[in-house]
Amino acid sequence: MRSPALLAVRAAAGTLAAAALLHTCWYRPAEPGPALAFGLLIALGELARRELPAPAAAPAVDTRRPAPLASAGALAYALLGQNAGQPTHHGVLQVVAVVVAATLAGVVPHLARGRGPALDHLAGRVLTVTFAALCFQPLYDSGHLAGPLGRGPLLVPFLLLVLGLTALCGAVLAALATAARTGLPYGRALREELRALAGIGPAVYAAGAVLAVGVAGAGLWALPVLCVPLLLTQLSFHRIAAVRATRHETIGSLARATEIAGYTRPGHARRVAALSREVGRELGLPERELTVLEYAALMHDIGQLSLVDPVPGGATAGLPAGERRRIAALGGEVARRTGVPRRVAVVVERQAEPYRDQPRAARIVRAANAYEDLVGGARHPAGSLAALEQLRLGTGHEYQPEVVEALARVLRRGGRGPREGAGVGASGPV
Repeated sequence: MRSPALLAVRAAAGTLAAAALLHTCWYRPAEPGPALAFGLLIALGELARRELPAPAAAPAVDTRRPAPLASAGALAYALLGQNAGQPTHHGVLQVVAVVVAATLAGVVPHLARGRGPALDHLAGRVLTVTFAALCFQPLYDSGHLAGPLGRGPLLVPFLLLVLGLTALCGAVLAALATAARTGLPYGRALREELRALAGIGPAVYAAGAVLAVGVAGAGLWALPVLCVPLLLTQLSFHRIAAVRATRHETIGSLARATEIAGYTRPGHARRVAALSREVGRELGLPERELTVLEYAALMHDIGQLSLVDPVPGGATAGLPAGERRRIAALGGEVARRTGVPRRVAVVVERQAEPYRDQPRAARIVRAANAYEDLVGGARHPAGSLAALEQLRLGTGHEYQPEVVEALARVLRRGGRGPREGAGVGASGPV
């Protein structure tokens, strides 16, 4: 479901892109050399974008792969005032036209393979680059940057200020897509996007400022030299993303072991993991804790492999407390031997304890697992309302009340985790 605000953002980006392209074609580009150089940089940056396959067994894997080289080139062109000491006059609309044309040229091969960036991502790039150009180009063209602010030590802080505002603009726009996709309240979606800026975002925005300053002083030959550090950063990012995807696949395979052995219902671990992550987001957990939560939820039943006879339906919520703790302890030991982070093993190990003795992630996994056990079996044919009521009855000792209420809010928005056999993907720098 798309919100009216998100549809308005798409319409504004499309209208702006069309107007900029028509204006630039009609009046012809000013300074074709810089336009061509930055256009090639943006297109090559998009071509270098790698789309890693999202693991089918791991919920909420971020399938959004930024193109840092293209993003930095687009921002640098928006902030370009001089070329080798000579003033430029390309203006805001030409900035938008070059960025749109170069981005489309770079994403066509990805679209042909069915792996292109999301439409909301492209709309966000158009609007954020427009914002950066509007903050810089009119001031430069009017001569207000001809004084101390436009050169010397004050120029870099000014550019960083513009880029900081641009980053905030991008987070505001991306939060609209996140809220529409996940059903989160907009304020919480905005906080998530602001946290996400702490990743590769600072390198992208800083590189945009460095490219603009370098070309202003040394000319277009500065572009290939100054792009080398960012290119190495992009390669490192892809390597880290590949390692994370492989870890997701490994943990997902371990989660399927209990299903293959007949100890749990098909898709149970994926549903618990997806629901746990949604509840964690509802409670405001940062991304790092959400990852720990997701891994622990995928592996929460691995201790059942020690049982001689499977629990009917794999529903451990109805077992005696001592038996649940024994299974959880064995699961924690298995998790440690697989090489997952220690925090994941601790959550798996302590998921059966009273909630006051548990870490926050273990409280969420326990409640999500109990809910899935109740609605998945024959105990509560009335469905989710009866299951939630059963969980509320256990909030004095078994389940944390705040977690149960967060679970209820997630379910009211329609969050239930993936259907059996389905994977879950997420969406989202410029």
